[in-house]
Amino acid sequence: MGIYQPLADRCRPISFDQVVGQQHLVGEERGFRLSLDQGSVYSMILWGPPGSGKTTLARLIANCVDAEFIAISAVTSGIKDIRSAIETARAQKASGRSTILFVDEVHRFNKSQQDGFLPHIEDGTIVFIGATTENPSFELNNALLSRVRVHLLNALDDEAIKSVVRRALSDTERGVGNLKLTLSADALDALVKQADGDARRALNILEVVASLKSDEESREVDGNNIATAAGELLVRFDKRGDLFYEQISALHKAVRGSNPDGALYWFARMVEGGADPHYLARRLVRMAVEDIGNADLRALRLALDGWETYDRLGSPEGELALAQVVAYLAVAPKSNAVYRAFGSAMQDARESGAAAVPEHLRNAPTRLMKSMGYGKGYRYAHDEEGGFSSGQTYFPESLGERCYYHPVQRGLEIKIGQRLSELRAVDQKKGSKKVNNQ
Repeated sequence: MGIYQPLADRCRPISFDQVVGQQHLVGEERGFRLSLDQGSVYSMILWGPPGSGKTTLARLIANCVDAEFIAISAVTSGIKDIRSAIETARAQKASGRSTILFVDEVHRFNKSQQDGFLPHIEDGTIVFIGATTENPSFELNNALLSRVRVHLLNALDDEAIKSVVRRALSDTERGVGNLKLTLSADALDALVKQADGDARRALNILEVVASLKSDEESREVDGNNIATAAGELLVRFDKRGDLFYEQISALHKAVRGSNPDGALYWFARMVEGGADPHYLARRLVRMAVEDIGNADLRALRLALDGWETYDRLGSPEGELALAQVVAYLAVAPKSNAVYRAFGSAMQDARESGAAAVPEHLRNAPTRLMKSMGYGKGYRYAHDEEGGFSSGQTYFPESLGERCYYHPVQRGLEIKIGQRLSELRAVDQKKGSKKVNNQ
């Protein structure tokens, strides 16, 4: 009995022409491919979703330039494995041969482990190829990123997955062609749906189907066979990875764009994918504050109520309360005026440093403070006409007057804007203050 080799491994492309879904890299006229065809290779990061072909591409690169290929995984490897790989690479370099060190899941290495590769990349001991499903900007050290190029691999679309499956079905040497399986159009569509953009998952399901059909007389594969082999559909959803943040971004943008249908879709995708409802509730509160603000004061209260309702009911009943919040936030009038105003105020606060509080705004609870002029000249607004002490300044003298908050002409902020315009007009008329709009 031979050593078992998974179908997904047996069916790896053996040439760039067999790679699907990544033509922006491996197309014949692309710079990436032309460089390799000329024997030139450089250190790089391959960033893409599971099953998009990162490991396969790294192996093909090594074959193309006739380099030694060493593969380690950051999940299972440690310092000892890294040292062993470097020693092998040094020996290869001494004999005049290059070494490609492929590190899968490279983002799982800590900072010191990532830094350990730097001198060996710089002196040419290794050509470093890292593979990651995470955004390199957040997960990899700047020192490492400065020494490599980052290439983004696309998630495989339906046609790419179908191409991978058809090749496995017809290949009698490396695939399952000897079984002469036939997939109906519905079965192929079902398999593509189950794969969810992951070629490895597609081939794993096909391998299970093949093993089940090998004991049957009929080699016709239908949708039920696919469902049996795949088990319950697991939507590809990484609770910490890029897909997670892409989907929460889509939800936020749909709410901001006043599209309740799109917002509910992405909310449902995240719930179905296993996102923590408490995280979603927290983000909905953020949306209410950032994108609706004072245009509709009910939005924040409803978001908090939805969060509390979920805590009381739990899943799945409580998710309906959050869905109600999603729909309300999407249709509510929008304003980011406070969000922008706060950002401008924060910038001034950082840049103004230790600007002194004007004396008339300082509290004077003791005689000493009063004798020093604290509170002198302060006008109590409630004693003024209309409850407004016009002409009084509230900024450090060195900073001058500022105007951060500009209400929009939507929702409640229409009235807020009218009120502020009146107050600011009186203020400028009486105080003749020059206001710097931020």
